Amino acid sequence: MTTADAPPIVFVHGTRFSAGQWSTQLSALREEFPVTAVDLPGHGARSAQPWSLSAATEVVAAAVDSLGDGPAVVVGHSLGGYVSLEFARRCPERLRALVLAGASASTRGPWAAPYRWVAGLVPRIPADRLTRWNDRLLLRHYPRNVVEATIRSGYAFHTLPAAWGEVLGRFGTDALRQVAAPVLILNGEKDTVFRSGEADFARAHPDARIELIPRAGHLANFDAPDAFTDAVRRFARELPVAG
Repeated sequence: MTTADAPPIVFVHGTRFSAGQWSTQLSALREEFPVTAVDLPGHGARSAQPWSLSAATEVVAAAVDSLGDGPAVVVGHSLGGYVSLEFARRCPERLRALVLAGASASTRGPWAAPYRWVAGLVPRIPADRLTRWNDRLLLRHYPRNVVEATIRSGYAFHTLPAAWGEVLGRFGTDALRQVAAPVLILNGEKDTVFRSGEADFARAHPDARIELIPRAGHLANFDAPDAFTDAVRRFARELPVAG
């Protein structure tokens, strides 16, 4: 693959985070691929915008178009993975391939109950307390250079109830059946919750495969940034050249 053939890549962050989640991946990939990361509605620079799944897919579509090189590889983590599934359904002509990172569990049934409980609890806790807790958590577990852009961008706790409220109950393996493009299911080896449906998700799509990041958890791109980036790079390189 030549640089001219390299597909654009759009990164979509997870719950409460922002485009800053992907700072390491953007730095590592930008010399080979056109790359960008979005702030979803209610997050980061769009903190004041109301959340909706429809608006979130429009943000992803605009990011794809901004790169100007045809359909894109969309990499979505957790909440961003489910947004990316919705984008794939609504905008198939803009999708070259899909990477679901930490987003291969059904959001239906009893599995969703703890998340509904958390979504109801978060608004009762002062945002500054949640911010301090998140900052300490990230800095305790990850190198500062990996998480500093995320910390600097702040957290979207106020958006969490609306975002989870719309995603929970909506996505299962049927969402994969509506994706026409190749799919990489990219999970941390230790992410037991979101790995719970990975085999079913993979079976639901004729051109899907699973790759695990060794010793990584749900935040695999923080746990093992080089391995995560390399998995995305290899997947993008192996795509057929667009006709």
